[in-house]
This record gives sequence, C-alpha cells and structure tokens, in this order.
Amino acid sequence: EIFKITVLGQDIVFVGNIALCDELCDEKRFRKYVGGPIVEIRKAVHASLFTAFSDEPVWGVHHRILAPNLTPTAAAEHFNEIRDIAAELTTKWRGLGSDSTLSAIGELNRLDLETTTLCFFGRRLHGLTGREPPMIRAMDQATGEAMKRPTRPKLVNWLLHQSRFERDCKTMREYAAECLQYRKDNPTDRKDLLYAMMNAKDPETGKAMDETQIIDEMVSMPIGSSTAPCVIASAIYYLLQNADCIAKAREEIDSVIGESDFTYDHLDKLPYCAGVVRETLRLSAAAPGFNIEPVPGTQGPVLLAGGKYQVPAKQTMIIVLHGVNRDPAVFEEPEAFKPERMVGEAFEKLPDGAKKWFGNGKRVCIGRHYAWMWNVITLVTLLKDVDFEMADQGYKLKQDGWFNLRPVGFHIKVKTRGN
Repeated sequence: EIFKITVLGQDIVFVGNIALCDELCDEKRFRKYVGGPIVEIRKAVHASLFTAFSDEPVWGVHHRILAPNLTPTAAAEHFNEIRDIAAELTTKWRGLGSDSTLSAIGELNRLDLETTTLCFFGRRLHGLTGREPPMIRAMDQATGEAMKRPTRPKLVNWLLHQSRFERDCKTMREYAAECLQYRKDNPTDRKDLLYAMMNAKDPETGKAMDETQIIDEMVSMPIGSSTAPCVIASAIYYLLQNADCIAKAREEIDSVIGESDFTYDHLDKLPYCAGVVRETLRLSAAAPGFNIEPVPGTQGPVLLAGGKYQVPAKQTMIIVLHGVNRDPAVFEEPEAFKPERMVGEAFEKLPDGAKKWFGNGKRVCIGRHYAWMWNVITLVTLLKDVDFEMADQGYKLKQDGWFNLRPVGFHIKVKTRGN
C-alpha cells in the first residue's frame, strides 16, 4: 500500500491504496507537487494550468479565465461536434473493408486531436486520414523525454537528448501558433476556449493573457486530453474480452437511441455505457497518477494511516492509480472488468479515493467534464456503428506511456455493425 524508492539520491514515496489516497487528498494537509517531469515539460508550456507552481499567481489568472468555458454546461455545447467527428471516424473505418487492420490507439489519437482542436480552438485539421498530424508524435516524444530527464545526469540530457526535446517542443508550439493565427485570419463569433483566452480578463485582477500564455495553454490542452483515447482503446479491449458486457452496452444503446439521431439528451439514459467508461478508467489508469506533498509549514514527521507510517515534512509522494484502483479492500475481484459496479447506487457508495481518475481538489483536471463527455460519446458512437474484433486473437493487454498509459500493439479489425 506504500513503498519508497531512491532516484539519484532523492526519496520518492508511492501510495497504492484507497484509504491512503483519501488521506493524501485532504487539501488542508497536502497539495499538488510540481516537480520532476512536470517541471521538464515547462520547456513547452511554461507556467500553464498543468505545470504552474502553487505560488505562481498566473495559475489563478488562467484558471479564472478558462474555467467558465469548461463547465458541464459549456462542455455540452460541443456535443454535436464530438459526435459528428466520431461518426466521421466510423464512416472511414467502414469504408476500409473488414480485412483492414487498425491501431486502436493510433486511430483514437487522431480523433482526439481533431476533436479537441475544433471544440477548443475552432479549427479542423482534417487529420483523421492521410499523414498523422505532427502534433501527435511531438506530444508523445516530448512527454516521454520529460519523464526520463529527471532520472539522468543533466550532462547526458544536454549532450544526447536536448536537441530532439527542443525540436518536439517547437513542433507543439507551432501547432498552437498556427491555430491562433488561423483564428486571427478567420474572425468568427464562436465563443469557444480560444475566444476566452484572446478576449477575456481575469475578474479578480483585470489581467488578460498574452500571446505566449495563450500558446502555453493551447499546447497543454491536447497533452491533457491525450488520456482520453487511451481510455477508449482500453475499453474496446476490455469489451472484446467480455462479450456479455458489450452485449449489455449495445442493448442499452439500441433501446435508448435505436434508429434515431444520437443527442445530448440521451447521455443520462445510458448508465451502463457510463459504467463501462468508469470501469475502464479504473482498470486502465489512463492517467497513471498524480504527485502530492505536505503543505508548506508542515512540521515533520507527517503521520499517515493513524501513525502507521511516517514521512518527512517535505516528502514527495505519488498516488499510483494502478494500485489504488485495484484495492481489494474496496473492489471484489479487482482485476475483473465489471461495469455494473460503476453504475447507480454501487458507484455512489464507493469512497472518494476510488474516483480520482482526473486528479484532486484545486488542481483537478480543468477539462474533466469535456473529457468525460468525449469518452462516453465516442464509446457509444463506436459501439452503435461498427463491430470489432482483435487482429491478434491471442493479444494480452500491454501498456506503456508517459503522461498517459495506452495499449501497446493492440490492433483491431472493424466492419459495419450487423454485417
């Protein structure tokens, strides 16, 4: 449930059960720790919402400008765009033929970036087909490098890895700058996230975001949303391993939506599909965890679990969701895929520490409402439109990733549903 390792002389404590997760999420005692890989990715995004230190005033300015545009109500305004682009993907798949083999994560990465860029920045990349948008590879390589850099001597980073890291950061910022220039060249009355960044002022300080800060957040948003395709790719895998679950999900979809158009009003009537997404979030840990430290001024040692454990007052701790989400004290058969435990009263009874897929408290993922809706819409659209099978029937789930965890080597074949 808790262990320590030492990397380059620095102790790091890992926490892996729900009771300790709940305790560490008490914001009166602990806060988000910004260090290691998060500091490294500041090369690309500077003091963005994701990477700002707790004492940087810019975090509050950006949060107050952006948060009103990422509420559940604001996210709902993008339902049709998310649904329609997901349908474009299934139309593409159905035109390929049933013998075509697709990378699940590769296809869904394209969908995620296409949707995020349209919903937040008002631009179509047309990246569902053709050459993969360079932003996708740059995000993967830059976040991977950011994870590795704290584990190497600085000289090694500079001599062997700096140039590629800088090149990938430059590619990401070019993506954002192009989207910003597109908006300038194509004025619109669209009141999206980019509009807020370009025009709104912080109601508390009166400050606006400058162009560099806008680009910072425009790079951060796709990095944050990159966990969503990991969730849906994993969901496809778990459903294919559990035929009864895919049958229940489709029965619900057919009963609620049938032959009619999929609308926003349908979402609340699809609890089992929502349970599939939650259970996938639990098992896949698409966002692998988050870092915690005692609040400033804490006197050590810090006592955890009623004094069972002691950690220093300035100790970094990492909540490992792969372990937390499999806590046998809360989840019976923790390795089993059971969406029904994530539906209705069963879900409501779970402790808060079992629901930390998007982080915690003040620094919780600001785009969580959008991400949740993207996941459910995408899952429902895929299940409604196409049938899946694994290209390799013997495939067993393998994951890797950096700021996200995704299925590795997972390929699928698709065809029009029912054919």
